[in-house]
Amino acid sequence: MTIHLQKLSVGSESIETLAAWQKSVVARRKRQGQRPVHEHVTRMFPKQKEGLLAGGSIYWVIKGLIQCRNRIVDLEEVRTSDGRKACAILMEPELVATVPVPRRPFQGWRYFKAEDIPADLSDTVGGDTLPPELRTRLVNLGAW
Repeated sequence: MTIHLQKLSVGSESIETLAAWQKSVVARRKRQGQRPVHEHVTRMFPKQKEGLLAGGSIYWVIKGLIQCRNRIVDLEEVRTSDGRKACAILMEPELVATVPVPRRPFQGWRYFKAEDIPADLSDTVGGDTLPPELRTRLVNLGAW
């Protein structure tokens, strides 16, 4: 069964700023001779690895809304600069915009069941042509 994660994108103002940050991570990894994927390091190693690697994604919360996702391609055990074990979540560098869904702040990451995930924006009629500010206002008004 496919499992997904949801994670706050702290410091991101928009999908575009998240994409720029991820692009810099991919470029750094390329320069270091590593796979050209986005990497997010977290303290905890997900216990449901098989479900995440069976087509799972990280759904990014930006400014209180789930707005996009990256497909997870691998989980690797790594060491932090102080020697502690951590998990590198490796993802495809392509961000996929989703239908915005409100989320309250939380720490770390949370599992996200397949039946609860928002649809990709490209799968909704006209959704991908709306300006991001208008999508956000529609969600906040409860009209989407």
